[in-house]
Amino acid sequence: MCNDYRLMVDVASIVEDFADRNIKIRFGEGAPNIEAREDIKITDVAPIIRTIEGVRGEGDMMQRRWSWPGPNKRPVYNFRSEGREFSSNRCLIVADGFYEFTDPIDPKKKRKDKWLFTKKDEPIFCIAGIWRDTPEVGEAFTMLTMEPGPDIAPYHDRQIVVLDRSVWADWLDPSVSAKSLIKALPPSTLQVEQVG
Repeated sequence: MCNDYRLMVDVASIVEDFADRNIKIRFGEGAPNIEAREDIKITDVAPIIRTIEGVRGEGDMMQRRWSWPGPNKRPVYNFRSEGREFSSNRCLIVADGFYEFTDPIDPKKKRKDKWLFTKKDEPIFCIAGIWRDTPEVGEAFTMLTMEPGPDIAPYHDRQIVVLDRSVWADWLDPSVSAKSLIKALPPSTLQVEQVG
């Protein structure tokens, strides 16, 4: 599952992209200083956009840790979406790419092959997430997962939930059913290239 993703876009570009979707971004904790990163890994701090209680068409951008400790102390960085409604603590995880790893095509290669997935013709996309406040690490987020869509299936038996732009505002509105928003993207929506 996804344990590495990318964000090379600045805050102003993210705000502009959300404005194009008629979603106003607030900065309840001040505008975060987002550095361009090829690799955002588990336990790193990264930007998310959270629901503002009782307000539709707006979101609060902040930086939080990716993953919280599970009951076995291993990080919860992915969370199954099947059969769940997520009627609170939703967030959008902003990215411009994510990685999956497969056994190497070249048998002499020691490391796994690394594949970068990006969304065609879109500078950023959003991954469906939830956040939680924990005694161990404070507030942290995790990515929701689902059965793989057609672009991911050749690489992995699960995938993160990449939301279509048309439902970003709906994901931030807990009155909209999460189950109605979690679905595979049409074939050839994601581009894939080997990067390692």
